[in-house]
Amino acid sequence: MALGTVLVVEDDPAIRRGVADALRYAGYEVREASNGSDGLRAALGGDIDLLLLDVVLPRQDGFEVLAELRKARSALPVILLTARGTDDDRVRGLRGGADDYVVKPFSAKELLARVEAVLRRSAERPHPIASIRIDSARFDFQRREAALAGGAIVGLSEKECAILQYLAANRSRAVSREELLQRVWGIDPRGVESRTVDMHVARLRQLLGDDGDAPKIIVTVRGKGYMLGGGGAS
Repeated sequence: MALGTVLVVEDDPAIRRGVADALRYAGYEVREASNGSDGLRAALGGDIDLLLLDVVLPRQDGFEVLAELRKARSALPVILLTARGTDDDRVRGLRGGADDYVVKPFSAKELLARVEAVLRRSAERPHPIASIRIDSARFDFQRREAALAGGAIVGLSEKECAILQYLAANRSRAVSREELLQRVWGIDPRGVESRTVDMHVARLRQLLGDDGDAPKIIVTVRGKGYMLGGGGAS
């Protein structure tokens, strides 16, 4: 059960392999790219939780990739990796939207600590979505309630609301049970029975009148996890 998916964009094969190996050993799923263009494409189209981005890259440098990425995925955590340790470069990266900045050479232990810290801060960020509509149902995350078809108002527990809110924030992709355990429950999913997530989702579906055989609100994506059905945030 992976802790999350990290995209490593680094043109030096030895460094990229070392970083990828350390991440995999720590329990992360890893994807790789060797240049800025491929890295940007993977970050925009892929199901990833964090980007480790080298600054000096062929085709597009890290600052260019970061600028393009922030236009489309403003909340994706990014850690810059570079041999440039000057204050100007650090400030440029942080002002450009990077979450952290690691200067080469770095140890695997330091990098893993930075990754863990950035992912934790990302999960704790205030959520911008106040409400969302899915088919005929409307969810108010501030009030922790759902207005269902026919006018019924259903109250949501804190955990039920958090599940729906996290799925709403990541509605373009399926969210794994392990990710929900880590981001909603705040626990390390390794060695934990993910049946906990299934039980909460089943209760939510029952509460919302979401057909268990053909759900429209919380959809099961086989082999991947859960995602929300059609609708929009407001």
